[in-house]
Amino acid sequence: MTTEKKLQRISADLSEQQATETDKSKCLSGNPMQRIHNQFANEKENFFCGTWGSTEGKWSISFSEDEFCYIIKGKAIITDQSGHSETVVQGDAFVIPAGFEGTWETIGEVEKFYSMYEE
Repeated sequence: MTTEKKLQRISADLSEQQATETDKSKCLSGNPMQRIHNQFANEKENFFCGTWGSTEGKWSISFSEDEFCYIIKGKAIITDQSGHSETVVQGDAFVIPAGFEGTWETIGEVEKFYSMYEE
């Protein structure tokens, strides 16, 4: 039996997703509430796509996967361990490589599309 492969749309709507607190052990400022809607996973379950959003705050990040991001709304500052910062805003696309460690700071509310690949 074969499964038919079909195009899968990724919705920007996070309104029905439950907001959860950022892990307190990683939180550096604020009380950011995050929403995630993982909308696609491949058969190997190592490639994922969806939509993510957060309220204002700052937390530590450590990536075990490569992630492509496209900012739908808002502004964030991503800082690596050496202190180099990049500000990303609505319309920006970027990649965070596996092994990246640093901080993510959301200014106001941010929403993004993401695609993640993990070996």
